[in-house]
Amino acid sequence: MERSYKFRIYPNPAQENLIQRTFGSCRYVYNHYLTYRKELYETKGVTANYYECAKNLTSLKQELSWLKEVDAAALQTSLRELDTAFQNFFRGIKQGRKIGYPKFKSKKDRRKSYKSKQSIYVNENTIQLPKLGLVRCRVSRQIQGRILSATVSQTPSGKYYVAVCCTDVDIVPLEKTGKAVGIDVGIHDIAVTSDGVKYTNPKHYEKSLKKLARLERQLSRKSKESNNREKARTKVARLQEHITNQRNDALHKLTTELVREYDTICIEDLASKEMMQNHRMARMVADASFYELRRQLEYKAQWYGKKLATVDRYYPSSQLCSKCGHQNADVKNLSVRKWICPECGEVHHRDVNAAKNILNEGLRLLA
Repeated sequence: MERSYKFRIYPNPAQENLIQRTFGSCRYVYNHYLTYRKELYETKGVTANYYECAKNLTSLKQELSWLKEVDAAALQTSLRELDTAFQNFFRGIKQGRKIGYPKFKSKKDRRKSYKSKQSIYVNENTIQLPKLGLVRCRVSRQIQGRILSATVSQTPSGKYYVAVCCTDVDIVPLEKTGKAVGIDVGIHDIAVTSDGVKYTNPKHYEKSLKKLARLERQLSRKSKESNNREKARTKVARLQEHITNQRNDALHKLTTELVREYDTICIEDLASKEMMQNHRMARMVADASFYELRRQLEYKAQWYGKKLATVDRYYPSSQLCSKCGHQNADVKNLSVRKWICPECGEVHHRDVNAAKNILNEGLRLLA
C-alpha cells in the first residue's frame, strides 16, 4: 500500500532561494521542451518522446550552466509531466474526451511544486532533501514504509510544504461491524444515512464570504506591483487556504467516522460538473465538495478493508418508495421534502428514503 505524508517546512533564506530557482528551472525545462515538441511536429510531422527529451536535456545543461545548480531529478520529473500531458491529450482525442493541448507554465502562477526522488530522510524535526540539505520540518506523525519521492510545494499564501510518498506501508484493517449504510448527499445536509442520521453542511465558504469580499475589495484598490498589493493578496490567499483547510478537516472527520462504523457503504455517483452549470447552486455545490467526499471514502475503504458501492447517477433514488418500490414522479420537485406513498401509504422523508434506496441498490450491485 502507498501512502503520502504532508508536512510544513521552514527553509532558511538560502534554501528558500534554491527552492525558488528550482521552481523556475523546472518551469523553463517544461516550456522549452513543449516548444521543442510543438515545432518538431509542425516542421517534420514527428514528435519526441520522454527519452529523446531527456537525452537532449543533457546537452541543454552544458549550454545553460544554471540548470546544474538545481536537483536533476526535479528536471527529469518536469519532462515526465510534459510527456504525461501529451499522452492524456492524444488519449482524449482517441476516446472522444475533451482534454486540452498542454499549456505553457506561467511565472505568475502562485502555486508551485517540484518532485525529488533521491537522498530523502525524515528525522524528528528536520527532513533531508537533495541540494537543500537539512530543512526544518514540522513532522506531525511518524512515517512508515519505504520513501519513494518528496514533492516540495509552495501555496499562494507563501507557505512551504513537503509531501513524502511511501510504499510498502502496512495499514491495519479496522474491526468488522457487520453493518451497511446508504448515503444521500446534498447541500443542506451534506450526508444523510439510511439510518436517519443527518450530517449538516458546515458551509465554510458561505460563512467567510463577507470577509473574503472585503479583503478582495481592499486588494482591488492597491497599485499593481506594489508591496501593499502583495500584502493584500497574501491576506486573501490565507483566508482562502483557511476555508479549504476547514472543509477538508470536516470531510476527513465525516468519512473516517463512516468507514469506522460501517463495513459496506453505498453512495450515488453525482454529476458535480453538470450541477455546477446551474448558476443558482454552483457556489453551494462547490462548497459542499461532493467529489472530495466520495474520493476520501474510496481510498479509506480500500485502506481499511471495507466495501464501497457506487450507484448510477440516473437511478431514481428519491422517487422510489423504499418499502414497496412504487415510483412517484411528483417527487422530482426538489421542494417536496416529505411525501406519502400512494400505493402503501408509507410516509417518507425525501433524503432518508433516498438513502435507503441507495443502500438497496448498492447491495444489489455488490451481490
